[in-house]
Formats: sequence, structure tokens, C-alpha cells
Amino acid sequence: MSSKGIDAVTAESDQRGEFVPKLRFPEFVGKPLHDVCLGDVTEEATARNRNNLARASVMGVRKDDGIVPMQERLVAGNISRYKNVRKNWFAYNPMRLNIGSIARWQGDHEVLVSPDYVVFRCLAQANPTPLIPDYLDHFRSSEQWEAFTNESGDGGVRIRIYYRDLARMRLLLPDTIEQQKIADCLSSIDALISAEAAKLGALYDQKRGLMQQLFPTPGETVPRFRFPEFRGAKAWELATIKDIGSFYYGKSAPKWSLEEDAPTPCVRYGELYSKFDIIIEETFSRTTIDPKNLRFSKGGEILVPRVGEKPDDFGKYCCFLPLNGIAIGEMISVFETNQNPLFYTYYFRHLYKEFAKVVEGQNVKNLYYTNLEPLAICRPTIHEQGRIASALSSLDALITGSSMRLEALKAHRKGLKQQLLPVVEETGS
Repeated sequence: MSSKGIDAVTAESDQRGEFVPKLRFPEFVGKPLHDVCLGDVTEEATARNRNNLARASVMGVRKDDGIVPMQERLVAGNISRYKNVRKNWFAYNPMRLNIGSIARWQGDHEVLVSPDYVVFRCLAQANPTPLIPDYLDHFRSSEQWEAFTNESGDGGVRIRIYYRDLARMRLLLPDTIEQQKIADCLSSIDALISAEAAKLGALYDQKRGLMQQLFPTPGETVPRFRFPEFRGAKAWELATIKDIGSFYYGKSAPKWSLEEDAPTPCVRYGELYSKFDIIIEETFSRTTIDPKNLRFSKGGEILVPRVGEKPDDFGKYCCFLPLNGIAIGEMISVFETNQNPLFYTYYFRHLYKEFAKVVEGQNVKNLYYTNLEPLAICRPTIHEQGRIASALSSLDALITGSSMRLEALKAHRKGLKQQLLPVVEETGS
């Protein structure tokens, strides 16, 4: 469906309040909704491997990937009790339904799932209206579905939700024509999301490949790829990190000192892992600590986390801080250079495996800057540094734009689902 079709959705006002979707296509305004239980419009499918399907037909269900081939080592020796799944039937692991491990099989050929799985199908004939598989495929990611599956079922910490439990879920179903139009609308958004996600993945792959070629392999002094104006130029100069700049540690900005209206903006080490991309364009924390007891950025430094959980993470999460007057937390090593700091931020990230080699500690990992200073690094001319930094930052800008579009599409889809799908107040028992 085109965006024009999506825009045709219009709001409806009705005395039934929460039992009417907030948005409806104009042609369905005022049409009745049918109050049913899932068990009224679906039925459990318990047929076993009567067609003697091969082991290659055995599938599993994953939250993100749907119905996918089961690993050979996980398939039982005797698969005669495995359950049949046909096109547009649903299958799920009753131990994992509450975390979203359910999917619809859309292949033309019949497959098998574990005898422990639940399989069910939509009834072609149901009174007062059938439930179409496309509609249910979207409804199963709704807030009502999530609330029901988190409250229903047998068991303690790990909830077992069998078909008899799921069958009790109440639905307010529109007629099948409206169900299909809602499903088509949401599927069109899903297609846009898939396309944007593929574009974002391709941009990340391009960046990874480009960084591998723009920086020399450790032990070498010439990258595999150079921009035309530098081809044939001399090799990069071999140096150490200490040769190109100097480190200092940040000072304390503990969690207890953070307040929304505190006077001093700051960066804490955990935020390098969770809040920032390669360039810190804004800060998220403020501290009440007396400025005399803090250490402030001058603008143009590289921040390296000093504490972490995985050795590979230290180099991967180096960040460039172009802002001045920002307090820097004590678990951060700050690197200053009179070269191009953005170039060396990318270079440090490229060298994450070399950084990992000098990480210390067992449970809590530490990376002291005294261990970083002797690491070998290469130094191109300032001009080439700027060219590489510009290319990579331009690619990062494309990644950021694509990521923002993807998140906006996901938010749009969530909002449409909340408004297009009629919900029932009462959920599972």
C-alpha cells in the first residue's frame, strides 16, 4: 500500500469508547466489531508426521527470524511424533511465547516442528466472522497480545502457555475485508522498515570494509586503499600512540552527584558504551560536584573508556569530543593530539584488537593509558588524515540518517497498531 493509502485512515468517534479503534478507514466507520475469543476463530492442529517428511523439514521458531530450519543436532532420532505445519498455520514454543517466539509459516511446502510445540490455524469458516492469518500476524505483536501472554499460562518463572490458555484471549474483530485492509496497511510499513533496515545494514558493511582498507594492517605502513591524490605518496610514518599525543584521566562525577538541573554538563564512562556514537554532539548528564574538583574538556579530545566488561569493547567505543567545558568522569582516559583527533578516533576503533591485548583484570577489565602509549601506530600527513576522517564521518552521517528514519518508521508502525487494532480491556487471567 502506498503512503497515500495509509493517509486515508481517519479517526472515528463512538460511544463505545475504548472498544472502537481510534483510527479506521473511512469506508468502515460505524461498522460493527465482533467480540470473540481466539478459540472461536482458530483451532489447534495436532497432526503428526503422517507424510513421513524428511529430517530436513524440521523447523524451529525464533523471535526475530520466524520459522527457520532446526539445527541437526537438536532434532530427535525419531521424528514420527513431530507436528505438521502447513502454509499460514502458526507455531510456537509454549515455554517461550511470552517473549515473542511465535511465527506463521508462509512456505508452500509442509514442514515439521517439535512435538512440544503448539500449532494452530485460523478457521476458514467462523461465526460471526473468520480471522485471517495476515491480521493475526500483526495482532500478535500488539500490546493486548503482549499483556495477555505475560499474564496467562501455567508455571512459575517460565510461563507455559498452551493452546487452551491462548484460546481464551478476547478479540474485537472487524469483518474480513477490514481485517485485510488493516493487515495490508501494516505490511506496507513493514516493507518500508525492512528496506530501510537493509540499507542501514549495507551502510554498516560499507563502513567496516572501508575502515579495513583505509588503515594499514598492524605491522604495515601502507593501507590497502588510498584516495587518488595520495596514491604513490610515501608510506605512513611508523610511530607509537605516545608520539602523537598525550593522555590524562578524567575526575570523579559519581552517580549520586547527577541531577537534571545541576550546573555542570559531564560525560561518564558508561555513556561511551550506551549513549554516544563516534562523535559526542550533546551530553546527557549534569553533575553537582564543585568545578574545582572536576577536569574539563578543551574541545577536540578523544575519550577512551578505562573500565569495561569485554577487552574488545575499549577500542570500539572510543569517542571524539569536539565540545569544550564538559566535565569528564574519572573512568575515562582523555587523549589530546595536535594531529587530526577525529582521524585518530576512527584509527583507535580500527585498532580495537590491539587495545584488547593490553587490557588488564579478570571480572572487571581495566585499560590504563600507560599500556596504550607504547602501541604501534602509523602517522599519515595531516592532509591525508583529514581526507580519511571526512570520508568516514560522511558515511557516519548517512548511517545516522538511515537509523533515524528506521526508528521513525518503527514508531509510526507502533502508533498505527495502537490506533488501528481494536483492543479489549480485559486480558488474560
